[in-house]
Amino acid sequence: MKQFVAILLLFTLFFALGCEEVGSIKIIRLAHGLDINHSVHRAMVKMGEDLDIVSNGRLRIEIYPNQQLGTEREILELIQLGSLDMTKVSVATLENFAPKTRILGLPYLFESREHAFKVLDGLIGQSLLDNAEQFRLKGLGYYDAGFRSFYTKHAPVTAPDDLKGLKIRVMESITAMDMVKSLGGSPTPISWGELYTSLQQGVVDGAENNPPSFYLSKHYEVCPYYSLDEHTFSPDVLIVGTRFWDVLSEQERGWIDEAVKKSLGHQRKLWAESEAEALKKVREAGVKISYPDKQPFIEMTKEMYRAYENDEELNNMIQQIKTLAN
Repeated sequence: MKQFVAILLLFTLFFALGCEEVGSIKIIRLAHGLDINHSVHRAMVKMGEDLDIVSNGRLRIEIYPNQQLGTEREILELIQLGSLDMTKVSVATLENFAPKTRILGLPYLFESREHAFKVLDGLIGQSLLDNAEQFRLKGLGYYDAGFRSFYTKHAPVTAPDDLKGLKIRVMESITAMDMVKSLGGSPTPISWGELYTSLQQGVVDGAENNPPSFYLSKHYEVCPYYSLDEHTFSPDVLIVGTRFWDVLSEQERGWIDEAVKKSLGHQRKLWAESEAEALKKVREAGVKISYPDKQPFIEMTKEMYRAYENDEELNNMIQQIKTLAN
């Protein structure tokens, strides 16, 4: 009950404030769930600095990291209400609000990082961002969140059979849950902020995420096995609310677009560095990193694609994505 009251008060506070205008300065409130050392947070700090410069101080960003204002789902709800202005959200969470984005969470959809960004920075990626606007969420672009892989407490995942009977934490995503089920595991949605304790206490046997998140969350202290099966490339999406966007002038939108473009490029460079560092650090901490054969995982998740065969639009989009790998 206390938690409910706290959330209600939080909603009331930010609904009253929204994008605050102090004199001639507009304060853009940005919330996310990541650590301040994460490449996305650092890129957002740069975005704020660039926006301050290009707007001559007329647009400024205040950042609330580390789930200070709630989970990704709660933050998106605040943005839809107009109580917050901007966030970074995993595409796996976004699919609960803009359903077409769920195709980006399909396992083994992308063959490489280059393939992924050819799609995301092209017409398909833009069409998925545009589609989210009907749900009061405007996508501005994609940050690199790398490939997600399994990490576990008691034994490495060398083949799909190793997942049988294991409780694996997933995000609140039907696609992510279906993927773990198709591989024989038991998907268990748990909020990111509660996962370390859940792993410690044996609520779940493992989880799946990218190397920087595995390292910065210190989950390697509990899970000494990291199996780089790279099942999904699940990008982070930079989102603003349409309520916020619609009241901006064309000039203000241009300033934000310019700062966002620089932020996306900066983050992708930081990501490559942070991914290499994360793998090095967890190795040094004693984590056993393995590289399982991906083909058995690919075969067992093919059934997920059959669910899209009767959806002409999304099936065509999936085929176009596969074509772009060549």
